[in-house]
Amino acid sequence: MADTGDNSKSALIDGLNGLLADHLALYFKTKNFHWHVTGPRFRDLHLLFDEQAIEIQGQIDAIGERVRKNGAKTLTSIGSVAKATQIADEDDAELPAEKMVAELRDDNAAMVKRLKELKEHADKAGDNATDGLIDDWTDMAEERVWFLSSLLH
Repeated sequence: MADTGDNSKSALIDGLNGLLADHLALYFKTKNFHWHVTGPRFRDLHLLFDEQAIEIQGQIDAIGERVRKNGAKTLTSIGSVAKATQIADEDDAELPAEKMVAELRDDNAAMVKRLKELKEHADKAGDNATDGLIDDWTDMAEERVWFLSSLLH
């Protein structure tokens, strides 16, 4: 991959590590909600949160490997994830189900925004492989937003 000399590769690596941090944090938050959801829609939400967590988890390794294929280092610890993520912690194990759904919707919508910004970096860095993967990851995140949004109407 050729760098155009304008730090495009560095911006791509920073963006990929941020995306990696977001996926790790969102995976854990989604599993947290899977474990703690209660109420009349327990079964449906319990299963949906688990399905979404599995999908997010499936993307984590591919993101980390894109960083490595670009000759850089990935995040190395929970602390490095915490510094790089835009996903806020949620430690309230008693959060109502509707708030869980809304929070995950908003987090996934923020993920879509981050992915679209990252696509620009991949394009500028000439990284066609990452560019193509971002399209798939964006589609998955948009679907999660759609499903979660549909539950709130």
